[in-house]
Amino acid sequence: GSFPDIVHRHSDRPSNREAGGDTGADCFTAGFLFTPSPADNYGPITFEADFVNRHTAPYPIMRRITGAGVAIELPAQESSHAANAPAYWPIAGELGDWTLAAFPDNADRDNLAKLRDVLGWHNAFVERPFAGAPLQSRPQRTYNPVRPAPDPEGSYIPSYLAYLYRNYMDEWRRLKYELEYFGRAAGLFDEISVRPFGKTDGAPFQLQIRKHGKRRKGPWRNLVDAGYGVSQVLPLITGLLRQDAPDMFLLQQPEIHLHPQAEAALGTLFATTAAQDRQIIAETHSDYIIDRVRMDVRDGSTALQPDDVSILYFEPDDSSVKIHSIRLDKMGNILGAPPSYGKFFMDEVNRSVGLVKPDVRHS
Repeated sequence: GSFPDIVHRHSDRPSNREAGGDTGADCFTAGFLFTPSPADNYGPITFEADFVNRHTAPYPIMRRITGAGVAIELPAQESSHAANAPAYWPIAGELGDWTLAAFPDNADRDNLAKLRDVLGWHNAFVERPFAGAPLQSRPQRTYNPVRPAPDPEGSYIPSYLAYLYRNYMDEWRRLKYELEYFGRAAGLFDEISVRPFGKTDGAPFQLQIRKHGKRRKGPWRNLVDAGYGVSQVLPLITGLLRQDAPDMFLLQQPEIHLHPQAEAALGTLFATTAAQDRQIIAETHSDYIIDRVRMDVRDGSTALQPDDVSILYFEPDDSSVKIHSIRLDKMGNILGAPPSYGKFFMDEVNRSVGLVKPDVRHS
């Protein structure tokens, strides 16, 4: 969003009321905490950036890196060809140019050298996370192979599956098994197949699925003719299950177009994936996903522990939002939730069993 959308400040000062009541803040700071691996023998590092309003866009003017009692501040450098070019986090080469002799205190110099070394090491081996958009690409009846380069909408996934089918049969069989296992648990499909129209890598192809009946298997159906939820969840679960998947996943509303059974199955897939020393950051409205993760923690169906799960509940409060940090205990119970958490669903249950009457308003 724009700077005014992100930052606002209401004030009752007379000068502000005369000017319209809302002057808006001039600057905001955002950042994150990074903990290096135990092998680095180094504590947490804080990354922060100060942003100002630059033509209604948030523009970073200062980057700040703090660790072990020392701080590094890097002012943003204006680009000669783009007045609003953003500043990025420093890389190893940028940090390697420091002259540590400029710091007279030996302790500060040693701490800065250690911070530089830790940052240089991790930036040299940084891995891009898997990023999933809230809406995936629309399915096609027939696909033409394209270079399977990752994108948030998952448009590369059909070509990726066809590529494995044609060139790496062992990996295709493994991934096919995992996809079908999820499909059955979610009630979406029992089998998935690539149907090529030719023997060359450049030949068009189709993706097909089918469900099994009680007595016999159903017919193969084109992905276009299946429920929309299948085509929307297929890129997501393929990204989680592929053999070369990254260690971090950023997901936006993964439950879109899924029914409750599929949402719950997605929760189990998240718990299974996170238990493999991978991190999933998901923005969701789905209680089915959260409840399944809670139950999987309680039942010990994966190696996921209560301390491995963090729930951030965003509670609207007038013109702002309050963020509550919620944890789980060993029984999967919610800890630290505000009264508003889950209130709507409890009110609906109470109304459905006749404990409360609906709020009927007459004009």
